[in-house]
Amino acid sequence: MRLASHEAAELNELLMICTNSIQSMALFINQAQDPELRSMIQRHYSVHVQDYNMKVEFVTQQMGSRDQLNVPAITGQAFTPAPGHQYQPIQPQVKLAQLDDRAIATSYLLTLKRAGREYAWSAFETTTPQLRIFLEDAFRMCSHQSFEVWQYMVKKGWYAVTMAPPQAVSTLGLVYQQVPYHQPMEAYQQQP
Repeated sequence: MRLASHEAAELNELLMICTNSIQSMALFINQAQDPELRSMIQRHYSVHVQDYNMKVEFVTQQMGSRDQLNVPAITGQAFTPAPGHQYQPIQPQVKLAQLDDRAIATSYLLTLKRAGREYAWSAFETTTPQLRIFLEDAFRMCSHQSFEVWQYMVKKGWYAVTMAPPQAVSTLGLVYQQVPYHQPMEAYQQQP
C-alpha cells in the first residue's frame, strides 16, 4: 500500500508497540496465577496477534489489509466503590524473578492504555481512509480490553477509585447549561 512517510513512521511505532504487547502477554499467560486473569489475557491474545498481522499487511501488501479487526464488545459497567471498600497497598519491588498477578494486571493495563493513545493519535495523523478505520478499530479494541482489566483490578482492590464529592458535581451542573435545541441549525432558521 502506498503510505505517506509519516504513516509509515506511525506504523513502525505501532508495530514495535504490538510486538512488545504480544511478547508481554505470552509471559503474562505463563506467569499469571489467578485463572480469571490468565483467561482474560488468553481471550485478548488472538486479537492482538490479528492486529499485528494487519499492520504487517498494511506495510507489505499493495492493497493493505483486507481483514476487519475483531473488536471485542465492551463488557461490565461502571464501578462505584461500596463504603469501606478496601484497597491493597503496594510498594514497587526493586528485585524480583517473576511478576505477581497485580504486577501483571498493572503492566497489561498500562500497555493497553499506551497503545490506545498511540492508535488514537495515529488515526488523526493518517491520510489513508482504510488505515484510519483500522486504527480507530484498534483504539476501540484497547479501550474495551483496558476497561475489562480495570474492572478486574478494582474488584481485587488494586486500583483506587474515589468518587467525586457531590458538591463538585452539582457545581459543574450549575455552571454548564444545556443548549435548548436538539437541532441547533433551527436557531438560524428563526426570524429575529
